[in-house]
Amino acid sequence: MSPRAVTEIGPLSVRRAILVHATPQRVWKEFESFERMAAWWGTGHTLEIYEPREGGRIEMSVDVDGEMRRFGGAILVFDPGNELTFEDNWVPQREWPMPVFITLRLTPHHGGTLVELLVHGFERFGERAAERHRGLETGWSIRQLARLAAIIES
Repeated sequence: MSPRAVTEIGPLSVRRAILVHATPQRVWKEFESFERMAAWWGTGHTLEIYEPREGGRIEMSVDVDGEMRRFGGAILVFDPGNELTFEDNWVPQREWPMPVFITLRLTPHHGGTLVELLVHGFERFGERAAERHRGLETGWSIRQLARLAAIIES
């Protein structure tokens, strides 16, 4: 068996994490369908499309200054029990010439699972990297991860 591929995360990234008291396989069950994903990932925004497979799509909607806007993109990595990585850009593409990436990574840790939410790929924006990073650093909380933990641990 070959070691699993892990998406490389650059030094300029947003990281949020939570320890869930369950195995990675149990946590992954909440990634397996639109309905299960929407129950926690749709916290703070609305999950509109979720095709749980490599090559599928994920799109969310969120209120930005009174206007409903959609964001998301192609699912690049769908590795059950380990990782979900997808592109993140406004739909249709408005401000950004390329997407950033969102990785949800599951790692066994102290009898449970460390669930990390990583937003990355800012380095590709060159001189605008810091500005893009700062905007998303202030926009993410752990509300999605806290909801995931509550569903699993209740």
